[in-house]
Amino acid sequence: MDKIKITDLVNQAIEENPELFLIELKFLPENKIYVEVDGDNGIPLKECIRISRGVEHNLDREEEDFSLEVTSPDIANPLKVKRQYIKNINRKLQVKLHDNSTIEGDLKNVNENGIELEWKAREPKPIGKGKITVAKKATIPFVDILEAKVKILF
Repeated sequence: MDKIKITDLVNQAIEENPELFLIELKFLPENKIYVEVDGDNGIPLKECIRISRGVEHNLDREEEDFSLEVTSPDIANPLKVKRQYIKNINRKLQVKLHDNSTIEGDLKNVNENGIELEWKAREPKPIGKGKITVAKKATIPFVDILEAKVKILF
């Protein structure tokens, strides 16, 4: 299987729509090609079909048989590329760090090095009994993130 040709075909198909971006391209056993694509405003099914056809019509099944899956990301899966973070600004994220701690907050900013989260927490009053609500903010470098998922609220 010509992985370079397939990679070029996938990239060409995605570049036809500037809102789309590649999340993952995998070559699996038994000539299975897995392509995961997202868009700044989601990805319609017709775009997955268009990308699939763009790749499939330029490969010869008579020469080498293969299976091709072009899919959108599963909401339950962690974010994988920076553009996914940008797409989810102002949404609630659950971020697991390499030190096994977890932070849950609203994604407020994304830059080259990491993300910025904001959330509210209840903390003991500095003087007296009881608790107060405090606004918290954290800047988290991408290298410290083990996994980040969009938290779905109903």
